[in-house]
Amino acid sequence: MIEIIQTPPLNTVQDLGRFGYRRYGIGCAGAMDRVALAAGNLALGNDANLAGMEFQLFPVKIRFDCDIAIAITGADCAPTLDGRSLPPWWVVNVKAGQVLTLTSPMSGMRSYLAVAGGIDVPMVLGSRSTQSRDGFGGFSGRPLRAGDQLPTVPGAALQFRDSFGLGIQPPDAVLKGGYHSWAGQCDVILRVIPASEYEQFDDASLHAFKTASWTVTVQSNRMGYRLAGPSLQRTTPTEMRSQGIVAGVIQVPPSGEPIIQLSDGNSAGGYPKIAIVIQSDLWRLAQAAPGRSLRFSQVSLDEARTARAEQSKYLQDVARLSSYCRFSKAHS
Repeated sequence: MIEIIQTPPLNTVQDLGRFGYRRYGIGCAGAMDRVALAAGNLALGNDANLAGMEFQLFPVKIRFDCDIAIAITGADCAPTLDGRSLPPWWVVNVKAGQVLTLTSPMSGMRSYLAVAGGIDVPMVLGSRSTQSRDGFGGFSGRPLRAGDQLPTVPGAALQFRDSFGLGIQPPDAVLKGGYHSWAGQCDVILRVIPASEYEQFDDASLHAFKTASWTVTVQSNRMGYRLAGPSLQRTTPTEMRSQGIVAGVIQVPPSGEPIIQLSDGNSAGGYPKIAIVIQSDLWRLAQAAPGRSLRFSQVSLDEARTARAEQSKYLQDVARLSSYCRFSKAHS
């Protein structure tokens, strides 16, 4: 059992998402940074899709009521275990009664906690993810609160070759991103593919979309990121019928300010779509806090496929390399 001692609102239980139900108006939910959650699970020997906890507001305190192995990934939240500092992207055994504390990120936006065996919440429509807007999935269909006690799935007891645990190489140290001629050192570069209404935008808007620096506004959440920058306009504004949309789609409402649909986004929408962020870059966006600058870099479908293959290889390497550093206690 894991007890939540302290948590602000909006922290939830998530897996990699709920798929196959968008035609019924049900979004996918799931971790915003799926790479971070998957890597934490794989480093523990779990299936990549087991449920963990996503933290996007801090501070957080958690007490473990049993001996268990955990992985902390995502944003660097200066984790401590009973006051002892832990590195980011770290896997370690904890003992019953120990308290994990996470503080506001030193870098990044969202942190993840995976545990050996996973968080034991009910499977709803093929997923354990919290669907906060509709009130189902996750832990009682809502964000976590102080006093919540989350059961864990019994898993194999782990032992690490180094008693201090093992580290995971973060994806930003391995996965190469896109290139942008005008990007600053701190800009997040998102690779995009033109969407169905791309050619309906005027030349000035298309130029601005490709060259401008866009700022993540405070009007951003798990549903979508609203961006501040040049106003994007179509040559002939017309009413559109609603169409199916997925995470990564960049819609442009009448205000001209782009909105990137994300994990809790709508299943359909009627705003024109200028582009879509490739799935392999959504984890970068998930770690971009309000105020962060973004740039869009247009790529081909082949380049998007290459990025997906590189991400898959990164996760395979996490699983393979971590397996050399742990074994079940029965083995010892």
